[in-house]
Amino acid sequence: MVKHNNVVPNGHFHKKWQRRVRTWFDQPAKKKARRQARQEKAAKMAPRPTQLLRPAVHCPTIKYNSKVRLGRGFNVEELKEAGISKKTALTIGIAVDHRRTNKSEESFAANVARLKEYRANLIIFPRGSKHLPKKGDSSLEEQKAATQVTGVTMPLVKADKPVEFLPVTAEMTATSLHSERRVARNEFKLAGIRIRQKEEKTKK
Repeated sequence: MVKHNNVVPNGHFHKKWQRRVRTWFDQPAKKKARRQARQEKAAKMAPRPTQLLRPAVHCPTIKYNSKVRLGRGFNVEELKEAGISKKTALTIGIAVDHRRTNKSEESFAANVARLKEYRANLIIFPRGSKHLPKKGDSSLEEQKAATQVTGVTMPLVKADKPVEFLPVTAEMTATSLHSERRVARNEFKLAGIRIRQKEEKTKK
């Protein structure tokens, strides 16, 4: 038994390794297998792009709404504005999400422009040698010059906003924005009380 005010020994030294403990010694091999599978998939679906085109969306909540990321798919209104039907979009590598809605005209216009840019750069191959060329199929020269896009299709490019520096003037140092905001906040807060006090004074 333990002497004095010490911890009672509670060491778990009888783990059943065969049943409970997991090891990942095959991690490097799995990494190589995943890479090879990606390469095989890309070769099988060539010259089509390996990933679908996805829209640019803003993250939810006030904390993250300034961040722009790739969404699930374009909605029907965006496709209609870009002149692409829903069925056609699914055949030319455009992801569709009929549930998403636009809350601003800017994001709607940005996604429509994204669709139009993709459509302008798209090279459509004929369905096969047995079929006659359809309207919208690319020419032989364009088909020969086509290259497969691996990875993200049309990745988002973050625009770098230049930082502007202004010289600090005496007028800036003379005024305190913090105190001005405090005064304005107090005036807004006490506006109702002050109006009531004025009315009581006039009554008296």
